[in-house]
Amino acid sequence: MKKRNIGMTLSLVLAAGTLLGACGKSGDNKDTSKGGDKEKSFSVAMVTDVGGVDDKSFNQSAWEGLQKFGKDNGMQKGKGGYDYVQSKSDADYATNLNTLARQDFDLVFGIGFLMQGAVDEIAKQQKDHHFAIVDSEVKEPNVASILFKEQEASFLAGVAAAMTTKSNKIGFIGGIEGAVIERFEAGFVAGVKAAKPEATVDIQYAGAFDKAELGQSIASKMYSSGADVIFHAAGGTGVGLFKEANDRKKKNPSSEIWAIGVDSDQSNMGPDVVLTSALKRVDNAVIDVSTKAKDGNFPGGKVALYGLAEDGVGLAPINSKAPNKAAIETAVKEWTDKIKSGAVKVPGTRAELKTFSAK
Repeated sequence: MKKRNIGMTLSLVLAAGTLLGACGKSGDNKDTSKGGDKEKSFSVAMVTDVGGVDDKSFNQSAWEGLQKFGKDNGMQKGKGGYDYVQSKSDADYATNLNTLARQDFDLVFGIGFLMQGAVDEIAKQQKDHHFAIVDSEVKEPNVASILFKEQEASFLAGVAAAMTTKSNKIGFIGGIEGAVIERFEAGFVAGVKAAKPEATVDIQYAGAFDKAELGQSIASKMYSSGADVIFHAAGGTGVGLFKEANDRKKKNPSSEIWAIGVDSDQSNMGPDVVLTSALKRVDNAVIDVSTKAKDGNFPGGKVALYGLAEDGVGLAPINSKAPNKAAIETAVKEWTDKIKSGAVKVPGTRAELKTFSAK
């Protein structure tokens, strides 16, 4: 009887040990699995400004970068993967940012300087979440700020415009006035003056990034006034520039008028009229910051600045139909080397433009 009791006690102890061991292993596996899942389930999303995700420009470039990042990392579109929310008005910014944070996206981008206030507001409320703002700076530890040297890309566009114009009249259409578009403007005018000092630049602002009809109206007046090359830094408003240029070219195929795109390569907006585009690689910046965040190196509280040297800006290929394509390409290469080496510092403000000398 005594032996039987001892045997039973031993069996119970062994069983308990086995059970505890199993529980321990199960717990260990669960923790490891969580760690693995956490790495695999990194999620990222973005909120567009009013221009929309298909603005053929800024927002679209950001979304293309986010899609590439997602696909390269085996992620699915939607909650828990990569996604976007489109803003119909500026009143949507804070709500959309907060919505994505509450859906537990690990990183949420606010696309455009118009969202600075909203990103600052929500970042302070959602301190455990990471945010990134494009084209502005938010001084919060959980926000990465992404800025570009737009003036370097627009300078090259200005050189191309100056070497193409025959009337010596060139146009610039801006969206909403601010530091970002001023950099585009200053760099473009500097490039024009560097390549052809006698050329003039008509500068006009639409006051919106999502009014294509307004962009077309401004472009129409510029072309009618003798401008033969027009550059836009106006987001969706700039679509109107391409429509006007295409319409005029269709009516008069022999007319020599050109349009210059912005942010992404907009050559598909008019194969016969788009000379080139001032590239702003928002896609590269989005991929870069997303990769750092995924790898545990989120640059919170810091400013990431992308220029020619960082492959953050550049110039799209010159249209093969441009009469002096080779000469433009040679000049663009020479100026690019000068800017990268620091021999030429492109002005980023109107004040800097006044004292700029390309010599």
